[in-house]
Amino acid sequence: PTDDRLMRAALHYLDRYGSSAGNLHRVLERKVWRVAAALEEDPASYMHMVDAVVARCEASGLVDDRLYAESKIASERRKGRSTRRIAAVLQTKGISQDMAETLLARDETTDLAAACVAARKKRFGPWRKGDADPERQRKEIASLCRQGFSLQVARKVVEATDRDRLLSDCDEA
Repeated sequence: PTDDRLMRAALHYLDRYGSSAGNLHRVLERKVWRVAAALEEDPASYMHMVDAVVARCEASGLVDDRLYAESKIASERRKGRSTRRIAAVLQTKGISQDMAETLLARDETTDLAAACVAARKKRFGPWRKGDADPERQRKEIASLCRQGFSLQVARKVVEATDRDRLLSDCDEA
């Protein structure tokens, strides 16, 4: 591993995917570990190169944690993801907890609106076809809770009977 090769690997990765500095560091670290293992060398001796490449990418603007987190939040909200789940995704991608909390607090989409998107995609609540027997409702509520929504939000979405009223509640919240 050399600085030049690591920089090319970083550029190739960033050309294909958006990334945070922490995530890029992990990607390059794995690459160094693989190459060092093949050469039977100590990978720790190359970690200063990984740090330098990530710092260069940050300095040049190729990697911006705030912009990455904002776009990730918007993308996850469009998919109907809860605030808890988005926070977990951001943490795994190397975004600091303080930054994640700040950006999630500024997000205008509520968990109720996100739960409506998730319910529509899975055909829960007022989007379901067929009868709403208690067992089916229980399973739908459990599914939304596993996705990180609170029990109160999950119940409100699943037990709703009027789709338009629920959507207007989502817009007001």
